[in-house]
Amino acid sequence: MRDRTIAIIPARGGSKRVPGKNIRPLAGKPLIVYTIEAAMESALFHRVVVSTDSEEIAAVSRKSGAEVPFLRSAEISDDVTPISAATADALERLDLDGTQYQFVAQLMANCPLRNAEDLVASYRQFAETGAETQLSVVRYGWQNPWWAMKRDASSFALDPLFPREMSARSQDLPELFCPTGAIWWGKTSVIREKRTFHIPERTGWEIDWQHGVDIDTAEDMEFAEALLSLKCKRG
Repeated sequence: MRDRTIAIIPARGGSKRVPGKNIRPLAGKPLIVYTIEAAMESALFHRVVVSTDSEEIAAVSRKSGAEVPFLRSAEISDDVTPISAATADALERLDLDGTQYQFVAQLMANCPLRNAEDLVASYRQFAETGAETQLSVVRYGWQNPWWAMKRDASSFALDPLFPREMSARSQDLPELFCPTGAIWWGKTSVIREKRTFHIPERTGWEIDWQHGVDIDTAEDMEFAEALLSLKCKRG
């Protein structure tokens, strides 16, 4: 299996909300290093490859043991191109005829708290179900998404997104899940063809919410650091 599986870590250099996010220190370690180490410790992958447009990210990644065999083009390193396009691009560069790798894991560098055990467990479900693609998801907590409301910017009037569910008891409503970029699996043939993991046949693997944290803001960095500190105190 290992010879047929590759990990792709997309990590562009142009983050605007948190400049230099992917190599910004988190508890004394560059953010991307957490993802590289988890991938390598899982022993699932023939190659652990970082797709980046940044020489600085590439240097940190190589020092941590990942491969950076090319720099990603500017055309797929902007704010609007889907991340999965970078993963599909990497597959096409690294496996020209599509015969070497059967499965790919897309691991977002801004999800540093997932670990090797999460990767192994997620792959187990992916293999057992035979899914085309599988997304990591977290269960919503104390904020009930069924009770979501829009607020008018001028009048502050509230408009429920799900009017019927507003009157239901929370225990009578089905559980809802939110995707997190921690661990996305896909058959390489599907990703090369569709260039996305979001296909109708996708499945979801539930990850502990503390392991599925996505870092998009400076406040998220502080939150992740607090979780790491708490984990260290617990031993």
